[in-house]
Amino acid sequence: MALPALPMALAGRADQAVYAMLGSFTTTFGRNLPYARRARVLAVVAVAMTACVGCGAALAAWAQPRNGGAGAALTVAATALVAGLAKLACDAARLGGLGAVLLLFSFAVAANGASTPSDVLPQAGLAACGAAVAWVLAMAGRLVHPDRPQRLAVAAALRELADLWDATGRSRGGASGTGPGGATGTSPGGKSPGGTYPGGTYPGGAYPGGAGGPGDGAGPVRHRATAAVLQAYRTLGVLPPSGAEWRGRGDTCVRLTDLSWSLLVGSARRPPNDPTGLARTLRRQVRLLVSRRRRAPRLLPELALPVLIAQAGMLARPEPGAGAGAGAGAGAGAGAGAGSRAGSGGPGPVPAGPTTLRAAELRAAALVTGPAHGRAAVLLVPALRMVLGTGLAGGAALLLGLGHGYWAAISAAAVLHSINVRTAAQRAVQRTLGTVAGLLLALGVLALEPEPVELVLVIVLFEFLLEYVVARNYGLGVVFLTPLALLMTDLAAPSPAGSLVQDRALSSVLGVAVALGCALLVVHDRAAVRAERALAACTAASERAERALEEGDPRSFPLVQTRLAAAAVELREADDAAAGELWPAEIDPTELAAAERRAYLLLDRLVRRG
Repeated sequence: MALPALPMALAGRADQAVYAMLGSFTTTFGRNLPYARRARVLAVVAVAMTACVGCGAALAAWAQPRNGGAGAALTVAATALVAGLAKLACDAARLGGLGAVLLLFSFAVAANGASTPSDVLPQAGLAACGAAVAWVLAMAGRLVHPDRPQRLAVAAALRELADLWDATGRSRGGASGTGPGGATGTSPGGKSPGGTYPGGTYPGGAYPGGAGGPGDGAGPVRHRATAAVLQAYRTLGVLPPSGAEWRGRGDTCVRLTDLSWSLLVGSARRPPNDPTGLARTLRRQVRLLVSRRRRAPRLLPELALPVLIAQAGMLARPEPGAGAGAGAGAGAGAGAGAGSRAGSGGPGPVPAGPTTLRAAELRAAALVTGPAHGRAAVLLVPALRMVLGTGLAGGAALLLGLGHGYWAAISAAAVLHSINVRTAAQRAVQRTLGTVAGLLLALGVLALEPEPVELVLVIVLFEFLLEYVVARNYGLGVVFLTPLALLMTDLAAPSPAGSLVQDRALSSVLGVAVALGCALLVVHDRAAVRAERALAACTAASERAERALEEGDPRSFPLVQTRLAAAAVELREADDAAAGELWPAEIDPTELAAAERRAYLLLDRLVRRG
């Protein structure tokens, strides 16, 4: 943000530097993507950011919304339309964070500026320049740490797995070998993977994850761990290994991901004997992965010791040509074999077959994100909420005569950029508290009456702090987002500090109130339908896994495992989304829990048979 904006501020054109800053928001997208995919995503985002600024500037030059009347009303309607389209596009592309809000902010700032027809192309060009600089800087890391996104993805998987073992250790005392209420029923369809009953007794005396049941709190942690491991495979561009590949996978990141997969699905049969100690070991490995050394991280010896495999509770995978009963110890053969050879270089990866790395990456991505069929209706309702909320908030601000009324629309969009009613309410509280703290911070900065160059530097600082904390806590992010937006407005068109802060406070309250009303009034059954479809998809994936086990062809296991794991992740996410809506899903919770447990037990059998 500083590189394109500072020269303009030094040249006395601080009001135009804002447009370069808007384009530089491109760098906030795709932060954890591999560099090849990041280059494509950021290129699309750069075009979208430039288009938002260019269209906004053109609308400002034509409609002159600052003069009020029909031009201001048209700008409010256009802002609402852009908000809905941005929400729909970001949800469809699964771009998290503040994606849609930043696109909307770029459009709204440009659309409410004092542009003339001759300013449109220069302002769009400045936004394009800022986006291009952001793209180059985002890709520059490839020259220093070309595999850093892959390391971070694997580290995230290990971190979630360590959290799962911590949850397992805390709930170990309450674990039991029976289903809810001590029932010993049969699994859906009368079939039971490995001779166990999802409604009854489990091998090793524990539910999947080593926990005592759905209510012990380990279920969400297991879901996050499964999603993180799948994401690691997607980032690496590979699928889980087949039987022939367990001892032949290449670098440390792939081996650690295979180890994570083995430990995760193997715990469905029996949790580790010392989950807390295993969690500590995994976190030590995480620290090695996230270090900024260019050299490939080493694999900890503890992750290759037979004691680790024994405590993981899995059967050893026989060597090629060995009898079926050969070996005892650990089904985390990937972890054992890979780790024992990591220090000596070990064999390289198995040569690629007909399926290239790119094809495997695309297939893994499709499995993780799920099929496009049926998703349009699920994505449409949140987008309609966004259109309605931003339109009503902007219109109310216009009728009330609030200065900078587009802030009300942006506040409404920030609250409605959520999964369901429950998360919208949480965001409303966080945004209110964060805005109060942020306004005090902005008031302190404006009271010092900084020069334009100093103001640019302060904005850059707030942008850095925003990106650092928003992924960890949205409320803290708002603390820095509020002064960032307010100071950028002051940079473009200086105004009295008291007036700016007052407009921001009133607009934020109005936007949050309207957004909550829209979230509560726009009731729909799309989330419930998604949960029902996810349950059907998980059941179908489990049946495909059982057929694969009966056919006994290990070459089909990687794809079957990934489909089944992705279905289990989607089932949990769909259920959580539906639980936060006012229209409940008509699904028996025990049926949903049984389907999830059945999936994890089948995953364990696929790993052991592979």
